[in-house]
Amino acid sequence: MRTGVANLPLHYGKAPRWLFSRMVKLAREITIVIVSEFGPEEMLKRLSDPFWFQALGCVLGFDWHSSGLTTTVCGALKEGIRDMSFDLGLIVAGGKGAASRKTPDEILKTGNTFKIEPSPLIYASRMAAKVDNNALQDGYQLYHHCFIFTKSGSWAVVQQGMCEATRYARRYHWLGEGVKEFVCEPHAAICCDQKKPALNMVARESLPARETVTALSREKPDTLVRELKKIQTLSLPSRHEIQGGDINPDRVGQVLLKTYDRQPEEFSVLLGMPGVGAKTIRALSLIAELVYGVKPSFHDPARYSFAHGGKDGHPYPVDREIYDGSIEILQKAIEQSKVERTEKMGAIRRLANYKQSKRTCGFPKQP
Repeated sequence: MRTGVANLPLHYGKAPRWLFSRMVKLAREITIVIVSEFGPEEMLKRLSDPFWFQALGCVLGFDWHSSGLTTTVCGALKEGIRDMSFDLGLIVAGGKGAASRKTPDEILKTGNTFKIEPSPLIYASRMAAKVDNNALQDGYQLYHHCFIFTKSGSWAVVQQGMCEATRYARRYHWLGEGVKEFVCEPHAAICCDQKKPALNMVARESLPARETVTALSREKPDTLVRELKKIQTLSLPSRHEIQGGDINPDRVGQVLLKTYDRQPEEFSVLLGMPGVGAKTIRALSLIAELVYGVKPSFHDPARYSFAHGGKDGHPYPVDREIYDGSIEILQKAIEQSKVERTEKMGAIRRLANYKQSKRTCGFPKQP
């Protein structure tokens, strides 16, 4: 399920090296503590919570409301646990820009190392991106995709899109636990500052539209291209992020040739097809509405606020001494925990050896 969305002002630039190196260390220690105490699946649940993720970014000292918090926190987490992923049972793949496109290869490589089937994870990564980029068209183009998974096959997604017009970025969170269907209400909550029109093909009320769009994708392309050319002459409602004039019927026709040959039996298959992007889905939804009167949902439930600070001096500049002290405290706590576990295991082994020695010496067997 999609567990939440956060809207953040679009800030450029990156964390200074002195801060990022500390973020890597602190992110690693925090992850070790959580995984040691509660298991890797708990870390997935927390990362899929937009409020907890934002709080983590604040604790790591990044600017409390910057869009860069998403990419920097994910980068610090990936770098921090890179060398201990196998021991933790937690893997971070993907990232910003070109790194996001390497996600399937990283899943495949790590899956082979951990002896887990990578195909369902690659499919989940691809469909989460397809849903947020193409099926839910809210004006934000994805540029960051971080896929976090465990050795048991559980997964979470943190991905972010950009809207240059509003100078805002929107972060989407997913948790694989309990996912039954990617294309019908995968969102448990959507939280952000502003509401805006959006084509939501994965809303429950869009079911007739999904069925009609899928049926249309099986029609001969010539018929659909003629309808698209008619739409170009219409004055469309302002709610459409992609206007009819933005859609080139001939280019869409080339994609429709593929869907016609494939004959997708359901919307998820259509959405997952290579080449089927936002404009293809938009074009088919417009035809469905115009020809058949089937309206998709344009509801974008959005409300979000969060506050804390760091990198840019809000609410105060990062204090390096305190930051390093926090890392040191966590490291010592983890080391102490290891010592305690070692002592406990030693005591258990000594007890087992003691019982065994009593048996070999002729003592009665202990209950």
